[in-house]
Amino acid sequence: MAKTPQLYGGETAKAVENFPISGEPVPASVIHWLGRIKGAAATVNGELGLLDAGVAKKIADAAAEVAAGKHDEQFPVDVFQTGSGTSSNMNTNEVLAKLSGAHPNDDVNYGQSSNDVFPSAVHLAALDEATNRLLPALKALEKSFDKKAKAFKDIVKAGRTHLMDAVPVTLGQEFAGYAAQMRLGQERIEAALVHVGQIPLGGTATGTGLNTDPKFAKKVRDLLKKETKLKQIAAPLDRFEAQANRDALVELSSALKVVAVSLTKIAQDLALMGSGPRAGIGELFLPELQKGSSIMPGKVNPVIPEVVLQVSAQVIGNDTAITIGGMQGQFELNVRIPLIARNLLQSIHLLTTTTTALREKCVDGLTANKAGTTRSAESTLATATALNLHIGYDKAAAIVKEAAASGAMLRDVAIAQGVEPEVYDKAIDLRKIAAGNEPVSSGKKKKKG
Repeated sequence: MAKTPQLYGGETAKAVENFPISGEPVPASVIHWLGRIKGAAATVNGELGLLDAGVAKKIADAAAEVAAGKHDEQFPVDVFQTGSGTSSNMNTNEVLAKLSGAHPNDDVNYGQSSNDVFPSAVHLAALDEATNRLLPALKALEKSFDKKAKAFKDIVKAGRTHLMDAVPVTLGQEFAGYAAQMRLGQERIEAALVHVGQIPLGGTATGTGLNTDPKFAKKVRDLLKKETKLKQIAAPLDRFEAQANRDALVELSSALKVVAVSLTKIAQDLALMGSGPRAGIGELFLPELQKGSSIMPGKVNPVIPEVVLQVSAQVIGNDTAITIGGMQGQFELNVRIPLIARNLLQSIHLLTTTTTALREKCVDGLTANKAGTTRSAESTLATATALNLHIGYDKAAAIVKEAAASGAMLRDVAIAQGVEPEVYDKAIDLRKIAAGNEPVSSGKKKKKG
């Protein structure tokens, strides 16, 4: 098999030699966006008469190939490199120059600097991946939870607070809460993406825009917006802020962390409700995907919730590193951009794939263990709370203590302590207790007319 000819030049080779750190290159999505930006820049510079039209066209064509991922192997620079991403910008300039026959600095990099182009590529890669991959995955998971909420709306079970028995709820109420967590997660991400889309392109070295046509940045942004349909691409509120800080990426990472926290809570609940089959809580049947033990026959584990918990921990860890990276901006430039890019794009990718797996391999296949939910609903002594309005808190508490100590049924103890049977039966309606102040559906359809 013929070896692919090397397209990069001396500056890339120096960077490869200088940074033998992780063996992990800059995320491919950042390289693809560097290609898109370089292509749009060449087109605009050609339109402005700053580059020969033929040269501009050749650069744009070569950049389209880079953006499409056709030359990913030509970008070997380690992600842990100079903090501005200069090595990767030079790498891109050299590859495009080789493909187009142009000069890497005078033509490909015309009107640009690593200090505005590389962070712009990181912002747009994050915007693209979050908009077109993560948000749809979260929306699909939200719909899956919502569907289960409707299916489980009349299945009453024990509520739990502090991991202790509490008043009954429905399984549907819990799943509606999970759906809302995913919906709120999307809203937080969308709010952050408004700022992520404000890119520093056109600021060149320090934000002043030296060596750049005043029309350049807007024209490039408009072209990128048209080509990609990413409507959030916009001018920054202040170009010096945009050049010096990566606060918008920290903000997005924070929103991703909240999603990870939400998923942690949900995954723990699913694993606990599916625990058993005999000695656990046993309120859900999780899909059985694989053997759970190499020694215990028939054992099945909550493997997908466990994946979710591990990924969530990684995303939270990534956010810590991103936060520290965001703090490392002195004067006119943040110099931890490759670190931020690596962790942020990994978090977006992991959350996308994990929420998809959670939906497809777990939530969609969940079924209620109605024997388990009925048992827990009827066993929780906290249903006595519904007696408070009839006999008062202190008397209800005494009934609960007696039932807990003796093991007797709550109803028997209540009646033995003077509660009228009809009062008890009216108060202790598990479905009404779970509904709280919400109306309870009778299940009967209204007659038309």
